[in-house]
Order: sequence, then C-alpha cells, then structure tokens
Amino acid sequence: MEKFLTVREDVAAAIPAGQPVVALESTVIAHGLPRPLNLQTACAMESAVREAGATPATVGVLNGQLVVGLSPEQIAFLSEAESVAKVSRADLASVLASGMPGATTVAGTMIAAEMAGIRIFATGGIGGVHRGGENSMDISADLTELARTPVAVVCAGAKAILDLSRTLEVLETFGVPVVGYATKEFPAFYSRESGLQLVHRVDTPEEAAKVMKVQWGSGKRGVNEGTRTGILFANPAPRESALPRGEIDAFVAAALQAANTAGVRGKDVTPFLLQEVARLSGGKTLKANIALLVANATLAGQIAVAYHAHA
Repeated sequence: MEKFLTVREDVAAAIPAGQPVVALESTVIAHGLPRPLNLQTACAMESAVREAGATPATVGVLNGQLVVGLSPEQIAFLSEAESVAKVSRADLASVLASGMPGATTVAGTMIAAEMAGIRIFATGGIGGVHRGGENSMDISADLTELARTPVAVVCAGAKAILDLSRTLEVLETFGVPVVGYATKEFPAFYSRESGLQLVHRVDTPEEAAKVMKVQWGSGKRGVNEGTRTGILFANPAPRESALPRGEIDAFVAAALQAANTAGVRGKDVTPFLLQEVARLSGGKTLKANIALLVANATLAGQIAVAYHAHA
C-alpha cells in the first residue's frame, strides 16, 4: 500500500526529524459540513494545529493516491466536488484503484497516519455502535481501527446520534484506552455530559503525551507489538457552544424517526442525521460542531508538541 502513499514535502521532512505533526480527516470537509463552512472549518483546524506548534496534515484520496498533507487547493477541491467517496478501511483499495476522489473517515485517516508515521489525529466525534446496533449490527469501523492502529485520536466523544454506552463497552472489549481530557465523564459530542463515567483522566497535554509514550514508546521509536491499539482522548466541547444533553436527545429522536421514514441506510445515515439535527436545532449543533473541531485540533497540536519534546 505504501506505493499509493503521497506525503506533502513539509510533512515528510517533519516526521523523521521528530517534529510534531497532526493528522486531520477530510470526511468533515466533503460530507460533514455545508458549504462554505466546510472549507472555512478545514482551514481553521489547520491554523489551530500550526498555532499550537505542530504541522497539520489533512488526509484524502486524489488521483489514485492516499495523500497525507493535502494542499490548500486540494482541500478546496474536496470541499466543492459533487462526487467524493467516503473512505474507510473497506473502501480504500477500491477508491484508490478507481482514481476517484475520496474523503477519509476516522478509520481511513488513522490508516494513513500510521503509514506515514504520524501518532496523533484530531477529529470531531468518532463513529460507534448505532442505536439499535444490538439487532442491526451497525457498528462503525472506527472502533475496530482503534483496536488495531497505534494512533491517538482527539475527539469530543462519539457522535451524539449513537449508542454511547455500547460504544464504550466495545472500546473496552477491544482494549482501547479511553481517557478524558480534564473530565471523567465521556462527552457526548455536542454535549459535555453523557452520564457515562470514565476510569482515566489527564489534565495537561504533557500528561496525555506520557500516556502515549507508555503505550507505544517515545516519538522516535517503534511501537511495541503488545500495545498496538489506538488511544482515545475525549475532549468535551467548548462550554460556550455546547448544548444540554436533554435537548440533543430530543433532536436525535426526531432525526432517527425522519431517517426511518425516508428509508435512509448504510453510510448515508450519519450525514443525514447530523443534517437533520442541525435543522431541528436551528443551527446550534452546527455551531457546536465547528467549535469542537477547532478545539480538538488545538489540543491535538499541543499533545503532539509534548509527545515529541525530548523524544
């Protein structure tokens, strides 16, 4: 697969030099946010990583290559293109072979980051077990990727449309450390609270970096085979934009009913539900989504700097 990997020049120079780099996904650009907010947010996330002292590397698929470190022009293309594939692990080979453009999910971005030697990645919320997943078996590949790929993911928990309790249970079964950042409660994406308690907590980027080093070793060394799982750092949404959990639950219930009525299935479910929740909330969830994405990019940059310090 390495022959299909293209790494932007400054990213390729930073990684072997032990300089901090943060991977960023592109699904949020192509599928997660409406225009022109998608492009504005992608640029804001890259700027947040730079301001924290790290190099941003947005990941996507273009012209049969898995690109780690999209250029501004490539990001703009993905934000405007009409037909962009959603690329998780199961899609990667087919999309690369087809030559069509693709936007990487959490799982797809983790694969690219690990191939390039990047240890940390910022996103909004991971995928997980869908509500009713005990019957439908609709479980995101993000969870299995976290179980097999040694990349730390900074997120605001799992998307609020999911079954958060079962998502945490699966992560525990897979041996994935879930660590709250300045919290011991698993955040619920738009909401800071979920009622689900976490065992582990860190309060500084340095403490988060120490967890990574204990799990995998320092920034310049290889990963121990016995500890090749990812790490999930759960960073609650900023207080000024977060919404009460009860309010979000009502929006999600209505959105789920709308999806069922419309017969939405498969990969279309998540974007449909997020758009419907944004509509029902009068745009408040969209504002919260953008704020948490930028906040997670900032934190990931800070952790990356701490991880590579004195490596």
